[in-house]
Amino acid sequence: MDLNELRGIHTLVIMAMFIGIVWWAYSAHRKKANDEAAHLPFDDDEVEKRTLEQEKTEKKQ
Repeated sequence: MDLNELRGIHTLVIMAMFIGIVWWAYSAHRKKANDEAAHLPFDDDEVEKRTLEQEKTEKKQ
């Protein structure tokens, strides 16, 4: 077994890992987590609005 065979095996292992990660990320059981992650930027806006409202009410008191 020479160096080129080891490089070929290494390439196949890395490619299999990449395909496995892509399959895992797009699998059906990850749909809920992916949807939640997709809405995170919008959730931050809601949190910011609530924080501003709380600060306004605290200033009034």
